[in-house]
Amino acid sequence: MASERWPTELRLAQDKRSLRIMFDDGTNFDLPAEYLRISSPSAEVQGHSPAERKTVAGKRNVEIIGVEPIGNYAVKLTFDDMHDTGIYGWDYLYELGSEQEQRLAAYLDELAAKGLSRDR
Repeated sequence: MASERWPTELRLAQDKRSLRIMFDDGTNFDLPAEYLRISSPSAEVQGHSPAERKTVAGKRNVEIIGVEPIGNYAVKLTFDDMHDTGIYGWDYLYELGSEQEQRLAAYLDELAAKGLSRDR
């Protein structure tokens, strides 16, 4: 499936705590490693249905230790907690960037409702 968005640059921050992605429409996003980890498109996180989606806690200090292109449609990220099964398509990364504020607020609400923390 062809992506509607095309990245012009993908850069891992020197401290490995964020990923900057720039798109051909001029939009760019700085996506924190924590946000990418808790939003992993993997079945391990998302499950096979919305009811199976997991709330991932304790990832405030996670780092990205690997960025691997997958064809010309996605990137595979490896985190220092060894999670590496999510394949982030260009459209998904654009969506994460566009909705970052709302998604992070919903995540924090979900953590609070479940008695979980970003630190454990």
